[in-house]
Amino acid sequence: MNSDDLSQMSMLDLFRQEAEIQVQALNAGLLALERTPDASDQLEACMRAVHSMKGAARIIGLQAGVDVAHVMEDCFVAAQHGDLVLGVERIDALLRGADLLTKIANPPDNDASWGEQAGRPQVDAFLALLQDSLTQPRIPSVVPAAIEVVRPVAAASIKLPEIEAPARSEPGHDHPDRVLRVSAGNLNRLLSLSGESLVESRWLKPFAESMLRLKRMQRSSGRSLDKLHDGLSALALDEQTRAALDEVRRQLGECQHMLSDQLAELEIFDRRSVNLSQRLYDEALACRMCPFSDGIAGHARMVRDLGRSLGKQVRLDIVGHATPIDRDILEKLDAPLGHMLRNAVDHGIETAEQRRAAGKRDEGVIKLEARHSAGMLQINITDDGAGIDLDRLRDTIVQRNLANRDTVTRMSEDELLEFLLLPNFTTRDTVTEISGRGVGLDVVADMLKQVRGKIRISTEAGQGTRLQLQLPLTRSVIRSLLVAIGGEPYAFPLAYVRRTLELRRDQIELLEGHQHFSFEGRQIGLVTARQILQSGAAMPAGETVPVVVIGEQEHTYGLVVERFIGERMLVVQKLDARLGKIKDIAAGALMEDGTPVLIVDVDDMRRSVEKLVSAGRLDKVQHGAAGGQVRQRKRILVVDDSLTVRELERKILGNRGYDVSVAVDGMDGWNALRTEAFDLVVTDIDMPRMDGIELVSLIKKDPTMKSMPVMIVSYKDREADRQRGLDAGADYYFAKGSFDDASLLQAVLDLIGEAEA
Repeated sequence: MNSDDLSQMSMLDLFRQEAEIQVQALNAGLLALERTPDASDQLEACMRAVHSMKGAARIIGLQAGVDVAHVMEDCFVAAQHGDLVLGVERIDALLRGADLLTKIANPPDNDASWGEQAGRPQVDAFLALLQDSLTQPRIPSVVPAAIEVVRPVAAASIKLPEIEAPARSEPGHDHPDRVLRVSAGNLNRLLSLSGESLVESRWLKPFAESMLRLKRMQRSSGRSLDKLHDGLSALALDEQTRAALDEVRRQLGECQHMLSDQLAELEIFDRRSVNLSQRLYDEALACRMCPFSDGIAGHARMVRDLGRSLGKQVRLDIVGHATPIDRDILEKLDAPLGHMLRNAVDHGIETAEQRRAAGKRDEGVIKLEARHSAGMLQINITDDGAGIDLDRLRDTIVQRNLANRDTVTRMSEDELLEFLLLPNFTTRDTVTEISGRGVGLDVVADMLKQVRGKIRISTEAGQGTRLQLQLPLTRSVIRSLLVAIGGEPYAFPLAYVRRTLELRRDQIELLEGHQHFSFEGRQIGLVTARQILQSGAAMPAGETVPVVVIGEQEHTYGLVVERFIGERMLVVQKLDARLGKIKDIAAGALMEDGTPVLIVDVDDMRRSVEKLVSAGRLDKVQHGAAGGQVRQRKRILVVDDSLTVRELERKILGNRGYDVSVAVDGMDGWNALRTEAFDLVVTDIDMPRMDGIELVSLIKKDPTMKSMPVMIVSYKDREADRQRGLDAGADYYFAKGSFDDASLLQAVLDLIGEAEA
């Protein structure tokens, strides 16, 4: 078998794994829809599953899979729009479609061309059946003759193609280099146990050192006994006493020799145990890491073929084939990368004629780059196309009632581009096999939310678009800076640490009640980590203070800690799910001596700093003073991921006398509500990590918070969106495009009264 065949088989194996996952989700969604035909969340899940299947099938050139998934997707979209009712017959047909996708992924005799050759009649029959159903009120009882009879269906006389079970390999043909599938949970547990084994093996060294101390004490006892023997030799001792003394000396000498031999064996065992544990740990870690090239095979062909189908000349350049990536993250990257590359071809790259008119080469270039940067994985997708039409984007936002024209006009480029990440958002007026569903960048945003990554979109008219993804190198092992805070060790992931320094106290300045110091040519706010984590007593005075600098640009802060412990590679241990999200903490780990350590959530901590700064409740580093006095004003929490809107609302309410705290998304807001008391919550809807509807629902379900008023302020001004917010439990609903200072303040007065308690 030549290398091309091997490459194709490798991609087919990947497609099989994708098909297994997505078909499971599809089957579960269809069964739920059979019980509740109008369940919008299940419809969305089914559409996502077939959309991902369609993209994966296109990558490896399985046109039959693309056709089947696309017509199923059309069916789900029609159901979402209310043009189609998914009754029992249609659910049956869609379930057969899921089986057909499984068979295309696992063809008889491992023949990748089955869907286009031997299996094409079954595929065409299914396509005709489902396309027919899209134009009929119900699935017809008469179907094309090419469809084979499978079994009688109780509720109808439908005859659908028989979908055979995927062929399985014969037992007894194991190969030493064969690939075995291991669940992510098992692999995570293996790595965790190997890390614990490594920690336990390090325990032998201090034990051996204690045995050396025992050996020294024994040697000292032997010398003392020798002196005693010499002193008593001048005395007239009886033979029995002399014999007993000699026996003690002999036994002590034997103990010394035995202890020396045991110590030598212990040292050998210690070296072997540490070496073996380290090798086990390295192998377990290597199981999670693989080169970037493992997850991108077929993308270059997909970009070329897709470009040709659209009448465009496109080439994909890949940089960083050997960049090591955690398998879990690489697996999650697969579908988002496919969506972003298809968007780049369809939305970005122009036709040859358009490119010539713009003074460009006929062939467009998309560059996919993977590299490590500051302890993070950075994925860049850059195209040299026309760029994003910001005017058209503004028009689409207004047409979809996401904001009014005045609001959109005032938005910055970054704020406009964030709309591309919203669910079901697309600038296309028509739906094609390539795009128009509005699920492309939404999938990317969901994946980044899961792995705590970030995305930044930038564009230049006529020059192209750049998508920059920043993700952790691995979710299992991190290199960390260990510090002491309140007498306890804490770990800062090095990827989030800008600098560490020893700051002299005379370098600390007081400006407008806040402490600052000069860092890289500008003033940086200074905060005690002890106050953020509410850990331990104030620090004793000293000549210098250890500082960890976190954040970026205008959100950079210095955190004062007690001391630096050092740098360590830590195996991440997830905290018990029953604890929920712990404020400012991401996970736990064990140090080499077995001491537990908490890993700091740096982004969460930065937001905690910003809330303390905005509230004016920072401790002073020089004196270790307590926080500001307890305010008697009513407290309001503003939750919004837009800095402009957040600060506008904070100033409006603050000027009226309210004590206002801010949160940058729903998760940050929920953490604040669980640790502080508020009289009112003002929240947006569309936010990362946790949206406003989920936040309102959590508040109203909590017995201690359910009586607290909640106001929604959102770009969404449709009656359906308003009703959705009120159904979740909101007490007031404002559209950002229509509210002014007076109306916002009047609504707050109606809900909680004046600022003074």
